[in-house]
Amino acid sequence: MKRIIFQFFLIATLINGPAIFSQSKDEKAVREVVDKLFDGMRLADSSAVSVLFHPDVRMMTSYESESGEAALKEGSLEGFLNAIGTPHPEIWNEKIWNTEVRIDDNLAQVWTDYAFFVGDRFSHCGIDAFQLVRGADGFWRIINLIDTRRKAPCNLP
Repeated sequence: MKRIIFQFFLIATLINGPAIFSQSKDEKAVREVVDKLFDGMRLADSSAVSVLFHPDVRMMTSYESESGEAALKEGSLEGFLNAIGTPHPEIWNEKIWNTEVRIDDNLAQVWTDYAFFVGDRFSHCGIDAFQLVRGADGFWRIINLIDTRRKAPCNLP
């Protein structure tokens, strides 16, 4: 009986296993854009980061103000690229986990937990939510980026 149960699970794994662990080519390409963004930030390479964004990108941050009220701040690609490219003594390291990628046609959504570190020092955490579009050239680019930002609670992996 144990052998029959084992064979059943083995066959089920062989049939369904690749589907469980596979990622589509588009999902990999979308995830690669996000990974390249954070790699570029670590390298302080604003030119490598700039090509990942659509020219009409919108960038926002949602946070709680010092008075405890919900606040929303709009940023700009230019300001973001200047911050990345301006020399700073410590590496900016944004670590991500629990990343979900969803795609329909030429629209992709990425939702991920993150923690931001300046050197080895924890700065803040939250959620990054990206929307990407695939252009006529076949490349995925970030069209919307919004994040939440807080010091706590942060459930780091």
